[in-house]
Amino acid sequence: MKSPDPKYVETLKKMVKESPYPAHMRMTLEEIEMDRCEILIRLSECHLQPFGIVHGGVVATIIDTATFWAAFLRLPEDYGLVNIDLKLNYLLPVVEGSLVAKGFCIRPGRSVSYAEAKVFNGQGKLVAHGTSGLMALPGKGIDLGIPKFS
Repeated sequence: MKSPDPKYVETLKKMVKESPYPAHMRMTLEEIEMDRCEILIRLSECHLQPFGIVHGGVVATIIDTATFWAAFLRLPEDYGLVNIDLKLNYLLPVVEGSLVAKGFCIRPGRSVSYAEAKVFNGQGKLVAHGTSGLMALPGKGIDLGIPKFS
């Protein structure tokens, strides 16, 4: 199995961190390799719903993001990707700290891939699980000026 070029990975992580929505969510792409990734959200008051619990949409966002990046590296360089469905289960409430999502591509495909993510709180407890189908989009790739693989 191929390993991505380390320079590509670092450039990709920086691009994601500086993108508007991940920056707004305080979300970073911590690790990415073939069929796997790790996403981190450092929680703050803006992530809470009126009852002081992290909003379900925050958890859905990290699952959506982790499934996306878990499937991303298998794509040809000129291809993008979009989630076409998202199914998740909330297992425990979270009120502070951080969320870490570990994403895994469990069935890569040329046009549709299938991925899952597990979300853990700062104490390492599983707080949510989700799956997503992802559709490849020709001509919508991310050009970082560096090949994915060396």
